[in-house]
Amino acid sequence: MDTELASMSNSKAKKHALLNEGDNSSSYSAGVKVSHTSPPIPALAPHSFLPSHGDGADLTFFGGLFKALSFRESYLNILLLCIPISLVSYVGNWGPSSDFVLSFFSIIPLAKLLGNATEDIALRTSESVGGLLNATFGNAVELIIAVIALKDNLLEVVQASLIGSVLSNLLLVTGTAFFLGGITGGRVQSYQSFSQIAASTNASLMTLAAVAFIIPAAFVASSDLTVDSYEVLSLSRGTAIIILTIYIFALIFQLKTHAKLFETPAQEVEEEEEAQLTLAAAIILLAVSTLIVSLESELLVRSIDSVSVDWGLTHKFIGLILIPIVGNAAEHATAITVAMRDKMDLAISVCVGSSNQIALGLAPFLVLISWMVGRSLTLCFDMFETVMLFGGVLIFNSCISDGKSNWLEGMHLIAVYILIAVGIFYHP
Repeated sequence: MDTELASMSNSKAKKHALLNEGDNSSSYSAGVKVSHTSPPIPALAPHSFLPSHGDGADLTFFGGLFKALSFRESYLNILLLCIPISLVSYVGNWGPSSDFVLSFFSIIPLAKLLGNATEDIALRTSESVGGLLNATFGNAVELIIAVIALKDNLLEVVQASLIGSVLSNLLLVTGTAFFLGGITGGRVQSYQSFSQIAASTNASLMTLAAVAFIIPAAFVASSDLTVDSYEVLSLSRGTAIIILTIYIFALIFQLKTHAKLFETPAQEVEEEEEAQLTLAAAIILLAVSTLIVSLESELLVRSIDSVSVDWGLTHKFIGLILIPIVGNAAEHATAITVAMRDKMDLAISVCVGSSNQIALGLAPFLVLISWMVGRSLTLCFDMFETVMLFGGVLIFNSCISDGKSNWLEGMHLIAVYILIAVGIFYHP
């Protein structure tokens, strides 16, 4: 388990280096230091870099915080201005629509800050503790929003946000990465390549997730049972335990027993990452970011019902299309940026690694959590969502099966996502 946690810590180090790199105009190697003998990048835990356990001696407490929050560090930090405005909106009773929009944009930069603070803490701890931190906060924003929606019994929103996060990563982000990566750098008449082994493993895992979601839906469709019946709840909870177990074994396969099969291509390996914050600053930033994310998520979820009525949008559309943007915007920008620099293994790791973590990790975890708190969340999505997921996984697997990509395949993925969005918009 220590080995798994260590590898997960290494993977998150690279992600946050890439997130910073995607927001700055500096070269890719700036601030990222990895030797050509760095450990492999596992497909499930994206972007494995060997972090430098620096002590931050050349950093100051306020200097590090100021840099992390500055607009020059990331253009997303401009959206931090929405935080105080959202609080004024709530206290001043500006209305649910104002609360929704302002909290929506507030969470986007907070998700990035939370991830960066987690990584800086991980750089100064043992590999096991660092891995545990990264595993805990890897999908923290999605988890916080889902738990709050679960508390308010918005089960439809929780389910839609899970499916939406998976489809957004597989179709919209991967498609955009394929398209922009294929038309830049003189590659319009060529293609980009990535690890076929990693692609094959991810394809089989996503197919497993799709099958796990299809079985409860088919079970209900072929019977007179309701989604909150004892039989359906029992099936969903049993399925959640099984796919969580498979996910753990898949991590062991990719991080330990067959780690050499997932080694990073030499051309995508650079330099070791250095800490950007002092330990005290990182801990405070992590705590404050988590607290504010929880507060803004509460405002976001509380306004969903009113926004649904005022804007004429269904809960499904809000959960499946809008909410996934909140926690994944910074990661999405990273995947697209590295794809344009012909680093497709990293781009695929960002997109598919996040999808696997949500489908095989977060979704079953939430089902088990709901079981403990007396809620009836299941893995039984309605038939429309289930078919959309299966279709998305099908075309995604088709596009990555040969280990090559081009701009036309990117357009295929984007087109399918748009079709799904239009279908959800008009779905009653």
